[in-house]
Amino acid sequence: MYYVYILKNEFDWTYVGQTNNIEDRLKRHNSGLVRSTKSKIPLSIVHKEIFETRAESMRREKELKGGQGREWIKKMFS
Repeated sequence: MYYVYILKNEFDWTYVGQTNNIEDRLKRHNSGLVRSTKSKIPLSIVHKEIFETRAESMRREKELKGGQGREWIKKMFS
């Protein structure tokens, strides 16, 4: 199983990522081990989607990081 997830902090900053171990990935984000999020902690998962293959999850991650995906995220989670 692969996950696409959206993280959010207390200032409504969001991050989109994908992983096959969502619990471990969240720990890594909140421990400051991920360069792009270490100055934004603490983070919490506000949305996740499950996929059978990594290719599917990578495709969805790319969609969410695009213009329409960012608009959807803003509308849903801000």
